[in-house]
Amino acid sequence: MATTTRCFRAQWLRRSVFRAPTTARWQSTFSFNGLEKEMRERKIQPIFDDLTPQSSYRLDMTLADFLPATNPPSVLPPTSPPSTLPIPHHLIYFEPTKPASVMLADGTNPDQSPGGPFVRRMWAGGHVQYNQANPLTLDAGRAVCAEFIRSVTVKGKEGDEKIFVRIERRLARATAEEMKMLDSAQSNAQDKETLEHRVRQRLWRDSDSDFGPCSILEVRNIVFLRARTKEEAAADASKSAGKSLKPQHKPDWSHTIVPDPKLLFRFSALTFNAHAIHLDPEYCRNVEGHRNLLFHGPLSFVFMITLFQQELRKLGNEVVKTVEYRNLAPLYCHEEVTFCGTKVGEGKYEIWTQTPEGGIAVKGTVITEQGTIDRSSLGT
Repeated sequence: MATTTRCFRAQWLRRSVFRAPTTARWQSTFSFNGLEKEMRERKIQPIFDDLTPQSSYRLDMTLADFLPATNPPSVLPPTSPPSTLPIPHHLIYFEPTKPASVMLADGTNPDQSPGGPFVRRMWAGGHVQYNQANPLTLDAGRAVCAEFIRSVTVKGKEGDEKIFVRIERRLARATAEEMKMLDSAQSNAQDKETLEHRVRQRLWRDSDSDFGPCSILEVRNIVFLRARTKEEAAADASKSAGKSLKPQHKPDWSHTIVPDPKLLFRFSALTFNAHAIHLDPEYCRNVEGHRNLLFHGPLSFVFMITLFQQELRKLGNEVVKTVEYRNLAPLYCHEEVTFCGTKVGEGKYEIWTQTPEGGIAVKGTVITEQGTIDRSSLGT
């Protein structure tokens, strides 16, 4: 097993994409002209998924030992009567399923990548809107996610640019026509193309706040950075934590965990995420310049919102309408992570995640509205 692991790591580290050429060469060979247009026009394949309780149940079990006062279901919940898809759990559905040969060298999805030399990918934050009048339910029915690139922004000085990609995901029930077309699309390329076009056309809206037929609108802000040399990565990995933003509010609630490799691996598996920064500590140090495995950006979101839902349970008449969050600093395996929150106004809450030093790693805002919480979806 040890030999297999070493070979697996070596494959990543030998990939030429991570052998960084000089900055001068990058400046002369890479052009941003037309990049945004090309990326925004990409036709990303819609993702169909069956909304069974299985993945949600496994996420509840994965989080159970890391949450206070947990009471996850002891057996797989039934599909009838169906429960509402728990608010943070949409992250473990609708993930692209591609052959390993199609994925990038670091294990990530090429659909969203600007391409080399911008080969380092980080989750910078996001924005999620929930249509409480039209929720998704775990009834084993089929649903679909259409993904679009809303914008591409280049920031930073020449030679040290960062590319911010704003990805919009629109989640909705599949129609009877789409279900019927899926059968023929399995073996007919033209039917597959027609199906994908109809899904994109049905779900797309010019406004990123217009639900249309969708139940959830999610924006993922991903930043792509240039590769580092091995020496640059080692220097960064050895640095101690720098100064970070301090919380502005005293928390009304807080909870601290110490993530371990099992938690990170299981969340990676549930999200079908092979990104090496969560799986291979040697890759983290030698390629990305991190001292250990990184705690997932979306896993911070899951913990923050799950704990927030526990607080809402005490109120009984508020439900989540929107969540906006930014990832400001990395969090690491085997180091304390503290989740906090406080009410700052009517229907408005600040939530954040702290580093071991007390700085803010993730900063978010939740807007609620009046409604009834589906307590069957709050096993944790």
